[in-house]
Amino acid sequence: MPKVSVLNQTGSAAGEIELNDLVFGIEPNEAVLFEALVQQRAAMRQGNHKVKSRGEVAGGGRKPWRQKGTGRARQGSIRSPQWRGGGIVFGPTPRSYSYKLPKKVRRLALRSALSSKVREEELVVLEGLTFDAPKTKDFKKVLADLSISKKALFVTADLDENVALSARNIPGISVVTANGISVLDLVAHDKLFITKDAVKKIEEVLG
Repeated sequence: MPKVSVLNQTGSAAGEIELNDLVFGIEPNEAVLFEALVQQRAAMRQGNHKVKSRGEVAGGGRKPWRQKGTGRARQGSIRSPQWRGGGIVFGPTPRSYSYKLPKKVRRLALRSALSSKVREEELVVLEGLTFDAPKTKDFKKVLADLSISKKALFVTADLDENVALSARNIPGISVVTANGISVLDLVAHDKLFITKDAVKKIEEVLG
């Protein structure tokens, strides 16, 4: 089982913790990780692109010239696709790009992302993370104590509004709960900080 050092929020050592091999110690599956990232990015797309077909563009109700005798090609409307200002054929219309991955694939992707963080020594377990009131200044002090200069993701067991509000205005810092953790969040941040309670929750679900 992989061992990770435990720190308190002041940056002092508070022992070690053994992590579950099935969650934090597997061989990362890069193909599944890629599949999960593509799926999440696809779900984020707005899909509100829109062009007008020949039935939606204004005008073009009258036949531009008679069918025969002009020497020109027959035309039924000046809003046909071949005309400038005409309708678009097979253009994009509003749609949802989201799709679902099988449950086992989603879980394998999460385990792979967590195991990668452990392998690259980018995971730190915190004894706890609490604030008496929502203060950005207090969270910045925690970042300084933990020597964080890059993008970091903090995972708590449950939603703590004081923690979430304190970190909200700090660029590159995100706070999520153990139930809301995603592959995209794990990959997008350089450092991962998980509270001990959150580790237990993650191991219960993914183990």
